[in-house]
Amino acid sequence: MTAAHATDYTWFEQRYPVLGEAYCLTQVEGVSAAELLRRFDALTGREVTGLDAVVAAWETFDDGEDTEAEALFDLDEDRLLVAVAELDGWALAVEPYGYLGSLPEVITGLGEGTRLVSHFRNVNAVDHFNWWERGACRLQFEPLFADQKDGTDADAPGVPELLAACGFQLDGERHELHTEAAFALAERLTDVRLGPERLEAAAFRLGYAPRP
Repeated sequence: MTAAHATDYTWFEQRYPVLGEAYCLTQVEGVSAAELLRRFDALTGREVTGLDAVVAAWETFDDGEDTEAEALFDLDEDRLLVAVAELDGWALAVEPYGYLGSLPEVITGLGEGTRLVSHFRNVNAVDHFNWWERGACRLQFEPLFADQKDGTDADAPGVPELLAACGFQLDGERHELHTEAAFALAERLTDVRLGPERLEAAAFRLGYAPRP
């Protein structure tokens, strides 16, 4: 397990302001990008390099000007853009302004037979962190209120210490770096270190997943 801390991820919102407003990141162990898109029930699109290109693709899609998406499905269908890359034995799904990886009814399919870690926030500061393993929720909480936890490991020895070490505030007070702490906890649980250089070098496969 790494020693990641919230302060290691202060670059995220600065480097990717669109994602800093609203995002969902989902990591699933031991599956390919193609398999994770299949689990999202997504129509597969083109490959792009770098998270900047993913954000640009989402902006085009959100504006209704995505000619590739138009060729794949009727744009009146309610679908969300998902981009998936493979890093260190995990598939990483990025959803700009998305939330599919935060929904329990979706998570069970995405993480079937393996481990899944996801974190999400929206423009209203609603946020969720999920750690699931083989269909069971080990830990779920709102990063803004990390003292209120659910899951089989919510009260396990060492969990409060782990959250505090990531930078979460556990005294009921709001914490400015709660989103960054979610990134740090995800790194500790997956051993996958994210950084702007690595994310800009990654190959992402675009997909268009149905909204539940």
